[in-house]
Amino acid sequence: MSVEQALWEHDATGLASLVRKGEISAPELADAAIARAEATRPDINAIAEPLYESARARAKTIDRNLPLAGVPFAIKDLGIAMKGVPTHSGSRIPAFTADFNSVMTERHLAAGLVPIATSTSPEHGLRLMTESAAFGITRNPWNTAHTSGGSSGGAAALVAAAVVPVAHASDGGGSIRVPAACTGLVGLKTARGRVPLTPLVTESWYGLVVDHALARSVRDSALLLDLTHGPDPLSPYAAPPPKGTFAAAAARDPGKLKLAVYRKSPLGLPYRPRHRRRWTRPWRWPAKAATPSRRSTCPISIAISWRISARPSRRQWPA
Repeated sequence: MSVEQALWEHDATGLASLVRKGEISAPELADAAIARAEATRPDINAIAEPLYESARARAKTIDRNLPLAGVPFAIKDLGIAMKGVPTHSGSRIPAFTADFNSVMTERHLAAGLVPIATSTSPEHGLRLMTESAAFGITRNPWNTAHTSGGSSGGAAALVAAAVVPVAHASDGGGSIRVPAACTGLVGLKTARGRVPLTPLVTESWYGLVVDHALARSVRDSALLLDLTHGPDPLSPYAAPPPKGTFAAAAARDPGKLKLAVYRKSPLGLPYRPRHRRRWTRPWRWPAKAATPSRRSTCPISIAISWRISARPSRRQWPA
């Protein structure tokens, strides 16, 4: 299998396994990801800052026994610091270049990830599509006439285009969940205090903003959370520790699931007739996927893929 094919077909867990066994090397993987980043860049416009030379240098010295050794990665251009890398926050105002790493960045690096770029964000992360005067429009790899969502739309586009198998993302009001829904990825908004935002900030939006990732597979999302969660002395609070690992929880058979459907607009606005028909007609449920829905009286925001699995999907990724 070529390195390019491995990057195309495997999730982060699978790529790290190949590096660990010596079937591919971290420098080869970095070069393949950089080549794909440049090949797709004109079409999806998802990169704020290329980090190609530092990625190549890091890949040469990576310990291949690390959990995610040599896996190409992208860090969002918003709310996280990486030493020496300009953070634009999707804006034309002068960039902030930190002389330190955020705690999350340190944990990403300790896991063996190799950042090849920072990913685009709308200005200050305030829109659910990734468009800005500074960087232009980030497009969906499945259909470049469509949005990849926001504010982690650059991260979603890079993962969906198979540039990287997993990318850092953040979420306050849907900024992980919306891009996941737009691009067919796994997106999880973690509990408040599960991962630290320090030292750049102690909390954001009164605790609504959290950091995690967009990934190809549930097992990648769970493993990365295992490697990055936990308190930091500068954090004002921390989520209770989990009982066991997230990876083990993701690998368990969940059994029958229930889906709650909220049928009213949270803003009290009318739905268009065609949308109401879709919610009220009989639903065809995938076999063994879930029990029939129940009506909910509580506004909720959920992005669901019926094909979520603890193992990576063998779907055909967009060329």
